Amino acid sequence: MSELRDLYQEVILDHGRHPRNFGKPAGADLVAEGHNPLCGDKVRVHVKMKDDVLDEIGFEGTGCAISTAAASMMTEALKGKTKEEAAELFQAFHDMVTGRRRPRDGALGKLAAFSTVCAYPLRVKCATLVWHTLLAALRGEKKTATTE
Repeated sequence: MSELRDLYQEVILDHGRHPRNFGKPAGADLVAEGHNPLCGDKVRVHVKMKDDVLDEIGFEGTGCAISTAAASMMTEALKGKTKEEAAELFQAFHDMVTGRRRPRDGALGKLAAFSTVCAYPLRVKCATLVWHTLLAALRGEKKTATTE
């Protein structure tokens, strides 16, 4: 179990240091902003839709390593998914990081690296901010998304 925890930590650190999909994709048609007032994380999520599919997705902002890694890994996981699939993945991720239930084996892929976050309640907000912001973008909400 220790080896798996170490691997998960390495994946999160890598995405925190070298975030993927950082920036605004050309032609993005949906955008939302998010803010975690407890630790100061701020994020803006940009989505380019093609039919009902998240064709391109990117993010901008500042935050802790958990927040940045969550944004990076979320954008990788959601590219090419439908809005419905994105909402389902959000729910599975949220259930995992809040300790409500464990995901089916392989259901979250690399996102399973966040499985230990539930042991740190304040970090749950860091890990989920970008997901709440994504949902706000997909719903066309104009107010700033929060984890409160």
